[in-house]
Amino acid sequence: MLFLLSLCLGAARAEPPSLSVGLTPVFLDNQPLILDQWREYLKRHTGQPIDFIQRGSYQEIVDLLLRGDLDVAWLCGLPYVEHQNRLSLIAVPLYQGAPLYRSYLIVPITDNRTRSWKTLTPGVFAFSDPNSNSGYLYPRWAMQQAGIDVELYFRKTFFTRGHREVVEAVAVRLADAGAVDGYVWETLNRDHPELTGATRIVTKSETFGFPPIVSRNNLPAGQKRKLRQVLVGMAQDPLGREILKRFNLDGFVAGKPALYDSIVRMSRALGRIR
Repeated sequence: MLFLLSLCLGAARAEPPSLSVGLTPVFLDNQPLILDQWREYLKRHTGQPIDFIQRGSYQEIVDLLLRGDLDVAWLCGLPYVEHQNRLSLIAVPLYQGAPLYRSYLIVPITDNRTRSWKTLTPGVFAFSDPNSNSGYLYPRWAMQQAGIDVELYFRKTFFTRGHREVVEAVAVRLADAGAVDGYVWETLNRDHPELTGATRIVTKSETFGFPPIVSRNNLPAGQKRKLRQVLVGMAQDPLGREILKRFNLDGFVAGKPALYDSIVRMSRALGRIR
């Protein structure tokens, strides 16, 4: 009896710890079935239970990761470059064949006047999150280049805390314009064209490094390598390809920090980092 009990206790001790993965509004968090499928896929291929942790703002996830309360997170490029010395780059999603995406300036479909940043109406503007590149940093930089003082030009600005919510705000004319992650807009356009159909893309930014998957620096090197291997291998696996297709992604690559150099330059220009 004691022998059987010791075996049970030994088996319990041998259970690997969960890998906690934070998700921000970079991810389309209204798709729980995809998350469930991805969780099981990662568990099977890494050999670790996976806990997805979702929060309503980028900062909450960043804080958890920097405190060590998360192992991994799918972040925006902006918080990655701001805390690059404390984070390890695990993998970068491939979107439309490249680890890149754009920011879109959008207006209601009925707005036929706005043709550029310089012709924005001085009404209400929707940003996604203060820690978003496509939804805040780049739009602020583009406005600066266009000679727009955000604090003085607009009647009102506000944060929606999510990219889908920017599209919704513009679609129902809660905002006269907004800045949104182009990947999110295009994925919504695929899945919910009735929503994006109420908006018009005015202009698209240059390309930036796609929001990366990162880990805290002190995550064991073996776990980092294994997770990177599993993510990069998804495109070669039938179930992995099915999950990627539902994400509207082509795969993952290891990626390099240099992908985010343009975000670093804009952050410096706006005084976010030195």
